[in-house]
Amino acid sequence: MSTVAERPDGALAPARLDTTVVVSWKAPIAFAAITVLAALLFVLAPHDGEAIFRISAAGDAVQLPEVVLASGITTAVCLVLLVSVTIASALLVRARRRVPIWFAIVFAGVFMTAFLTWAAAGASIHVIPLAGLLAGALSLSVPLIFGALCGVISERVGVVNIAIEGQLLAGAFTSAVVATATGQPLIGLAAAAVAGVLVSFVLAAFSIVYFVDQVIVGVVLNVLVVGLTSFFFSQLLAPNAATLNSPPRFERINIPFLADIPLIGPMFFRQTIIVYLMYAAVVLVYIGLFHTKWGLRLRSVGEHPQAADTVGINVARTRFWNVSLGGAIAGLGGAFFTLGSVGAFNKEMTAGAGFIALAAVIFGQWDPIKATLAALLFGFASNLQNTLGVIGSPVPSEFMLMLPYVVTIFAVAGLVGRARGPAAAGRPYIKG
Repeated sequence: MSTVAERPDGALAPARLDTTVVVSWKAPIAFAAITVLAALLFVLAPHDGEAIFRISAAGDAVQLPEVVLASGITTAVCLVLLVSVTIASALLVRARRRVPIWFAIVFAGVFMTAFLTWAAAGASIHVIPLAGLLAGALSLSVPLIFGALCGVISERVGVVNIAIEGQLLAGAFTSAVVATATGQPLIGLAAAAVAGVLVSFVLAAFSIVYFVDQVIVGVVLNVLVVGLTSFFFSQLLAPNAATLNSPPRFERINIPFLADIPLIGPMFFRQTIIVYLMYAAVVLVYIGLFHTKWGLRLRSVGEHPQAADTVGINVARTRFWNVSLGGAIAGLGGAFFTLGSVGAFNKEMTAGAGFIALAAVIFGQWDPIKATLAALLFGFASNLQNTLGVIGSPVPSEFMLMLPYVVTIFAVAGLVGRARGPAAAGRPYIKG
């Protein structure tokens, strides 16, 4: 709350602004819960032996030595570190200070080191292919990142986009059909963006023009797209797979020199054009949102549309076209399923990726960089279940299947804290 004070010359001036730091105990509580679970796991079900972390892939120009960790010592040291981070975070909150984000990063890194060491030591194959684990995590994160960027743009401009799942699925379906019919994956990629825009047109028309509840429109669109793509798949694509559902996939493009860097090279610089477009999209959306006039107008409409209207910004038009832009980005993410990963369209092949992308938007606090990191976390959790299954880990398969969703719930509910989204998100603007 601000007050005014009288200056020596008799004029009034704002006095010192009193600010209240809002802190949350969510992070220390979440850290403590995970530390207790880790202690129970490592103490009650210990695994003797060693875990081998293979850093370099077979084709790397530079081969790094493998890292061998003893399970007992590693888990004990990591537990001490987990307890230390938990206590430090609790002391920060007690002192009315925020817990830095790097606390969560360090905590997650220490926990994953202990967990992977414990899992590999008890597995039939004691080797963790770290390069493959990280490269696979990035691959699974690509559609999540595109969907998260779509959600950030839509919600920053004031429209809650629940239809990301439908936009991804529409992009996957359209890219498969068009790329198969033309034999050109680039044309299929462009068609996927158009499909995402068309779904966004429906969302924008009903929520912005006719003031229908945005959440309801998004849910209906998801159901509609799932129904339409499933129907066309059964009636057209399945009987005519050779002519309608055999799209050519993009070839991987190796970036000279960068692709040969151990661990990082195979992960980031031996990818398809869709992944490189994702890198560009993250950078452009971040710069556009926070360093351009377009981004200032977009954020002003999402925070205070009445004020934006008074300075001459057309609120409805700004929302409409930016929601459509988000749809185009989500459509590109859908194309990754068929043109960069799986290679053919299947029913409901997005498997809830749009909802996980929406969780990444919240976890990332409506920031494109943070949302991208959140999507990478969820992609890592998804690929972790595959890696643990390959090495024959003793972790139950049921737990591995639910692991990505457990991480999603924990991240959003346990680590977000007090996150405030755009003030006008979800609220229709009625001029006058």
